[in-house]
Amino acid sequence: MIQHADFVISSPDVAMCPKSTLPEYAFIGRSNVGKSSLINMLCHNPKLAKTSQKPGKTLLINHFLIDNKWHLVDLPGYGFAQTGQKQREQLRKMIERYCLLREQLVSLFVLVDCRLAPQKIDLEFMTWLGENEVPFAIVFTKADKVGKGRLSENVGAYKQTLLQTWEELPPIFITSAEKGDGETELINYIESINADLGK
Repeated sequence: MIQHADFVISSPDVAMCPKSTLPEYAFIGRSNVGKSSLINMLCHNPKLAKTSQKPGKTLLINHFLIDNKWHLVDLPGYGFAQTGQKQREQLRKMIERYCLLREQLVSLFVLVDCRLAPQKIDLEFMTWLGENEVPFAIVFTKADKVGKGRLSENVGAYKQTLLQTWEELPPIFITSAEKGDGETELINYIESINADLGK
């Protein structure tokens, strides 16, 4: 489990991200998917990432140093944000530049609200990641908000939809920031990759 999580820097562009050789694991999702709450749960710090009822709170690339071994990166949400078209376009470019140019990026965690049927915007983003060979895993959030039957149904629908165009599925995690579900699985996954990298 994570022992120490320290805020490092907020950057408006990948060129201004930390000059570091540590592996990075970035979290991204549609606005209001529960990203900040999940990050705070993983780091055992309710105030680490700023949460908000308003979508589109995160507008910068936020780096957190985890146990002096790796960086957790909180990326802006894609899709709806209470900003104009110009700022949405700037955010899209910022996200794409980070995903494509940041050599330290080991894996992206794409957060998806498990209460919803497969959303076009999520599927399009995952397709873009696949086309650009950006490694990613899918993290279903808010598992405590639905019954087990509905959860299984919605996750299954995502798998079926992805397998229409994908040969194999990326890693999939089920989480609840409120109950702590998925913490062990996510951290073990990160640590296993770090071990393979010799970190």
